[in-house]
Amino acid sequence: MPIIKLDAIDSTNAYLKKLIASKTSEDFTVVVAKKQFQGRGQRGEQWISEEGKNLTFSVLKENNDLPADNPFLLNIIVSLALFNCLNNLHVPDLKVKWPNDILSGTSKICGILIENIVMGNTIKASIIGIGLNANQTIFHNVPKASSLKLLLGKTFDLDELLSELLKSLKSVFKDFQESGSEKLWEAYLEILFLKDRPATFKDTNGNRFMGFIRGVSTEGKLIIALEDNVKKEFAFKEITQLY
Repeated sequence: MPIIKLDAIDSTNAYLKKLIASKTSEDFTVVVAKKQFQGRGQRGEQWISEEGKNLTFSVLKENNDLPADNPFLLNIIVSLALFNCLNNLHVPDLKVKWPNDILSGTSKICGILIENIVMGNTIKASIIGIGLNANQTIFHNVPKASSLKLLLGKTFDLDELLSELLKSLKSVFKDFQESGSEKLWEAYLEILFLKDRPATFKDTNGNRFMGFIRGVSTEGKLIIALEDNVKKEFAFKEITQLY
């Protein structure tokens, strides 16, 4: 497993894209940076991380052979890998917030950004970008952020933490290859934030509405039971979950 360590880069995902284009990459190549100038989160937002305090890295997963009509499966694999690793560290009250943020209580500690390379009907490779708040203790203008140090009261060795996360990621990929996706889907839904509880959402027009999260479709849409138990599916950019 090649691990490329950088002091600073625009984006670890972008760095891996260049490696793929140059045909010098291999499966499970990891790029980790102390600082990213253009690190991205979901909805195109910038991922802000204090230099040298957190884990910001990307993993290339080649030859996934995941069906393109089931794109959310990769989100599930990565989310479960992160959840399992953090659970082993005894991070309290862990949940996965759709589609793939990791929360402790209602505080975000980890985010995922996946970019797929599709050929025909198959996802042939994926770039998995991960940002984990490890040792940062002050988050300006990010009220719902937390870190492992704030939650557990100790400083983490980032190299050891990266090693444990990669080990967990490989383990869940192995489970998928050996046993298929059914149990992974079940495990994801068990830890889905606010599943089967009343939740508030906001649509693209700013309108708020209530509903119950019932699950996630294979396309990655959130299934919400509305009034009279009518179920409707929403894509990620169509709604924002408020909490």
